[in-house]
Amino acid sequence: MAKTNEKKKDFFWLSYSDLMTSLFFVMLVLFVLVYSMQSSIRKDLAAAKEELDRIKEIEKAVNNIDRRYFIYNPETKKHILAVRFLFPTGSSNISHIKPDKRPELIEAGKALKKLILKFPESENIKYLVVVEGQASRDNWEGNDELSYYRAQSLINLWEESQIGLGELKNCELVIAGSGEKGIPRTQPDVPPANQRFLITIIPKIGEINNRD
Repeated sequence: MAKTNEKKKDFFWLSYSDLMTSLFFVMLVLFVLVYSMQSSIRKDLAAAKEELDRIKEIEKAVNNIDRRYFIYNPETKKHILAVRFLFPTGSSNISHIKPDKRPELIEAGKALKKLILKFPESENIKYLVVVEGQASRDNWEGNDELSYYRAQSLINLWEESQIGLGELKNCELVIAGSGEKGIPRTQPDVPPANQRFLITIIPKIGEINNRD
């Protein structure tokens, strides 16, 4: 009877030892797994913070583009081209503006190009640039279309001056016209107020995929 009890005790302690050993390895595996997950999470958080800091740096550069030529509107996130001029009613020919501010408009285009080329190509930072024409309320029926052609006239001026935003690899250029309806609008909304150009600059980190 005593021997039987001793065998039972031996079996109990042997089983207990095996159980503890198994639990130890389970805890060890769980520890390694949790540590690896935490390391991965820390790396992901560090990468996300680095990317966020980079985005903030780019946005700061965009918002602080040469203030001689651009006024940033934080509510609409658009830049107002701070060059005052007047198109003749019904005209979209930028060579007819009064006073002739084409030299200043060219310098504004150069400042925009300088911003787009500010960061190295290896950082894969691209920009969506919308050049939007606005029109004053001067009772001209075709102001919606006219504002688009005026924006196109500005792009043509920049191309003739070898600025060529549309030719830059990291820039997607869009031409738009909002006529008398775009925002923001200066008040009181009477001519020649709001006859101007708005520039929207949207930085992107990653690829701009062109789909045919």
